[in-house]
Amino acid sequence: MTQKPVYDPQLLSVLPALSGYVPVNMTLEQLPHFRKISSPGRGDLLQDHPVDCVDHRATAHDGAELTLSVITRRGHDRPGPGIYFLHGGGMVMGDRFAGARPLIDWALKYGAVCVTPEYRLAPEHPAPTPVEDCYAGLKWMVEHAEQLKLDPERVIIFGGSGGGGLAAGTTLLARDRNGPRLLGQLLQCPMLDDRNETRSARQYDGVGVWDTTSNRTAWRAVLGERCAGDDVCQYSAPARARDLSGLPPTFIDVGAMEVFRDEDIAYATAILAAGGQCELHVWGGAFHGFYDIAPQADVSRACVAAREAWLERMLTRAA
Repeated sequence: MTQKPVYDPQLLSVLPALSGYVPVNMTLEQLPHFRKISSPGRGDLLQDHPVDCVDHRATAHDGAELTLSVITRRGHDRPGPGIYFLHGGGMVMGDRFAGARPLIDWALKYGAVCVTPEYRLAPEHPAPTPVEDCYAGLKWMVEHAEQLKLDPERVIIFGGSGGGGLAAGTTLLARDRNGPRLLGQLLQCPMLDDRNETRSARQYDGVGVWDTTSNRTAWRAVLGERCAGDDVCQYSAPARARDLSGLPPTFIDVGAMEVFRDEDIAYATAILAAGGQCELHVWGGAFHGFYDIAPQADVSRACVAAREAWLERMLTRAA
């Protein structure tokens, strides 16, 4: 018998206001609605912060042109660490500025060069296009390190939700293709497994934020008929990877009451079993994306503090 989720009281209080604005029971026919409200745009992100945001172009694996935005502290004039950010949205919605607010903070605090690509979305561009776009953007970032005033030895890949899954897939591609060497991967509630076979993948349907139905809709858009079958590439669905050795230090966190809980715990465990470094946090009473949706909640503050502490350790260790 499935029990009703017991959310953190501070998070529970915001759920009623989210109805219609977060993907619960989402079908493909509803995707245009959620795309419209999940793409905040440049102005919403930058506001009046003392940063520069410059667009560049890169070439994807199939010859298509990709747009990347580079965010730096105004007057940035010396090599700083790099943050390569992949936005969330289940690989079917959002734009390169969605969820990118931490990039502003890190550009100002660390002098970081933050790059966010406009990778192409499914279902118009199914796998492997999204992850290949992300890998092409990472290569472009490192190849243009001198121009961007970026230290190529201090690049961390960062993503949440669908962007977290793409970050994990891009990291695997970089390892297997002898591509850019990453200092770390920061994965927040990453979307990793198309099979939806775990307890948590079946447990949270019709409740919270990004439920079972929405997750199945997105994965089918990304993988089509291959979804949940035997012919799924590990780079598009990183939970399929059998070898997680040779990865950079990893941070993974996830809500205790969301679809991705069990697959994220399993991924962290597999990294540790392969001899890697992985810091895992499972936040009690939390639904998907809680730290962005309810940043004032105590559990959200603790989550962000843990993320920031890990990032600072990585950047300080490599300085």
